[in-house]
Amino acid sequence: MIKRTALSFAVAFVLGAALAAPVMAAEGTPHPPRNKWSFAGPFGTFDRAQLQRGFKVYREVCSVCHSIELLTFRNLSEPGGPGYSAAQAATVAAEFKIPDIDDSGQPTERPGRPADAFPKPFANDAQARNTHGAVPPDMSVLAKARTYERGFPWFLLDMVTQFQEHGPDYIVALMHGYKEKPADFQLPEAAYYNEYFPGHVIKMKAPLTDGQVTYDDGSPATVDQYSKDIAAFLVWAAEPHMEQRKRIGLQVMLFLIVLSGLLYFTKKKVWSAVH
Repeated sequence: MIKRTALSFAVAFVLGAALAAPVMAAEGTPHPPRNKWSFAGPFGTFDRAQLQRGFKVYREVCSVCHSIELLTFRNLSEPGGPGYSAAQAATVAAEFKIPDIDDSGQPTERPGRPADAFPKPFANDAQARNTHGAVPPDMSVLAKARTYERGFPWFLLDMVTQFQEHGPDYIVALMHGYKEKPADFQLPEAAYYNEYFPGHVIKMKAPLTDGQVTYDDGSPATVDQYSKDIAAFLVWAAEPHMEQRKRIGLQVMLFLIVLSGLLYFTKKKVWSAVH
């Protein structure tokens, strides 16, 4: 009876997953292409140069509209991050104006400090909405929040391969997804067509163009390079301690393997007289 129930559950699960895949295809939203990332997999690490390029793209392009409120300037110099020194992080912080209160209780602004969070580009949501027609989302955890379902049978394979790069793949695809709308597509006013955005209607115009940002390391000044660099930076912003997490996870797995061996041989020793 138990075997029959388990089999029925397995069949229902597989059929349900198989039927879910065509639903996504019917929406007309293609899956973002896969990209190669240095931080992918259980042994992946961030490319420091790529994180610094991504931060440059954020500062010169994205920070005009989007915030990263959950990050502080000192995170830039912490282990596992872009590799800036404490002095460099302090210099970056000083370039930003931070709202504060002076000794008399009046609102004022001061240069940023390493302990400060990155400031919002707008005073409030109403100002952002009046400027852009919508409030630009905070980018702190954008690479984790913006994801997509790969459908059956890929999600089963993802559990084995530990594929977790849905977010950066989606961000890269979104940057390339601005196209001319189909003739029969109704596009609202002050909106843009993007083939990878759900519903294809997005308020943000294409933010990146070739030659927009100049890299100091000679990397190509192209939309393709910009999109990959900012996606990698946003992955780090969403999980700045990812490398430490992976390292601890590996240490725990090795410990459990050794512990399992010790327990096995201890059991054999304790029960040897019985056998």
